[in-house]
Amino acid sequence: MFKRFSLFMFEVLTMAVILTSCHHQPIPKPKGFLRIDLPQKAYKDFDTTFPYAFQYPAYSLIKPARKPVENPYWIDIVFPIFKATVYLSYKPIHDNLQQYTEDSRTFVMKHIPKASSIEEFVVQNPDANVYGLFWLIKGREAASPCQFYLTDSSKHFLRGALYYDFNPNNDSLAPVTNFLISDIQHLAQTLKWKNIGHISTLK
Repeated sequence: MFKRFSLFMFEVLTMAVILTSCHHQPIPKPKGFLRIDLPQKAYKDFDTTFPYAFQYPAYSLIKPARKPVENPYWIDIVFPIFKATVYLSYKPIHDNLQQYTEDSRTFVMKHIPKASSIEEFVVQNPDANVYGLFWLIKGREAASPCQFYLTDSSKHFLRGALYYDFNPNNDSLAPVTNFLISDIQHLAQTLKWKNIGHISTLK
């Protein structure tokens, strides 16, 4: 009986080894980027008592910038779903346009250490009297992928910069960044200047 039992156990163990060897070892899946669902494009009008007006995405929020008393026309366009913000700063021109444009360029050049390339594009919209420059800052760890300024060259100067609220991996965020850059381009295309005689703040 013992011999029969031993033979039976041997056959069971043999079958177990054969069955186990037939299963494929799991192969680790390559790490990929998370899928990012982009919303449908839709825009709202930003038209207040500010000296400028434009269209902004319906999936974003406009909030007053810090220290609104000192900078009443500075605003933040916040994208909660992307944890990103476009910071807009407005300044009136008083024979200091060159200073503003050089300051804007200096802010861009600060990103050179982390940038693989910086592309510059000219903005011209004579019908709306809007001119300026766009910079696309490329690089895996570049903090701000897009910066720009828009002006009428005589009274109004508007500077903007796109930032994420975390340390970005710009390779994986490329679809989102391109999506937001198209929104910034829409802002520039719809920008209008307004002449006002008093200061207002956004609440």
